[in-house]
Amino acid sequence: MTIRPVLGFAALTVAVITLSGCVANNTGTEALTVAITDDSCAVSAATATSGAITFSATNNGTAVNEFEILADDKLRIVGEKENITPGQTVDYVIQLEPGTYYTECKLGMVGAGIGTAEFTVTGTTGAVDADERERADAAVTNYVSYVKDQVGELVPAVDTFAEAYASGDDDTARSLFPTTRVHYERIEPTAEAFGDLDPQLDFREPMAEEDGIEFTGFHRIEKDLWAPDGFTPSSAAERRILADDLISDVGTLYDLVYSDDFTVTLSDISNGAIGLLDEVAASKITGEEDEFSHTDLWDFQANVEGASVAYGNVREIAEARGEDGSALVADIDEQFENLNFLLAQHGSLADGFTYYDELTPEQIKELSDGINALAEPLAVLTHTVLDIPEPTE
Repeated sequence: MTIRPVLGFAALTVAVITLSGCVANNTGTEALTVAITDDSCAVSAATATSGAITFSATNNGTAVNEFEILADDKLRIVGEKENITPGQTVDYVIQLEPGTYYTECKLGMVGAGIGTAEFTVTGTTGAVDADERERADAAVTNYVSYVKDQVGELVPAVDTFAEAYASGDDDTARSLFPTTRVHYERIEPTAEAFGDLDPQLDFREPMAEEDGIEFTGFHRIEKDLWAPDGFTPSSAAERRILADDLISDVGTLYDLVYSDDFTVTLSDISNGAIGLLDEVAASKITGEEDEFSHTDLWDFQANVEGASVAYGNVREIAEARGEDGSALVADIDEQFENLNFLLAQHGSLADGFTYYDELTPEQIKELSDGINALAEPLAVLTHTVLDIPEPTE
């Protein structure tokens, strides 16, 4: 679950990422820096040359923050780096075509943007050889197909789950809740690109309250199904509204990804793999994602699987980058295998997982260590895929 501003779909074009699937050849070695505080977001330059651009963001503030790049309408999210904690410096690589964009930050990853500033990309996208273009095109085609497949499976799963909930069949709805969410969690970065859709589907209650946004979607229904002490569950009529809204929002997601002009880029794919692992580190490993049901490990596994698929689609491109690329691929392969082994100690999607509140602190730490071990090599995947050096210190 990632927090997003509330935007109107009338202003959101389906082709949220209109960038080419081919690899750009911008090979600048120095990153643009982003100095973040609680009330500012300063990028070191207002222009850059088209291609792969690195932003090195440092959070000098007191709370978690998020760096975003918006399209020229200031609505569409072209790229983002979430969960930048106080004192942390992170690199975010994105492939951008010539045009006008806007940069901004979001304190607490909610609310209005801070330090919104125009950012201009000049030049042209670099040419690539035929073999590289073929690999890039295949990666994009295959990943778009995967996203469509997952959303296609999500639609009937949500229909069944929502109807069980609306009809008062709580036992069935509880059993379907974690397995239904798997299809969404595997491709969540795609949904996050569509403005207000992810908050409507996957907002957690504390964030909804903080940002003054109505608490709806999966987690609002979760609260009814695992009602905490002192909470009055929704009436039958209220349940019907929540169920219908969930079905409608998932239908909107289906229409968007099945539109003829829906596409992604190589940087979307590789950054999506990184972002899905960040989701695990930010909310799954803490047990706060599914705070009422404690079904976090289902989401955890789905995020890891989605990251693995995204990585798998650009793996050949990374491996073709010489010895460094081969070494990176070997490291990522090993760490995915290790993390999946650790998860398997607690169950599977087919047979179910241990509820998160039943794990010991030692087991949680073991999983956390596995995430960190994978996060380190995965963090440089986009640099390698787009064939640009890591930024200088």
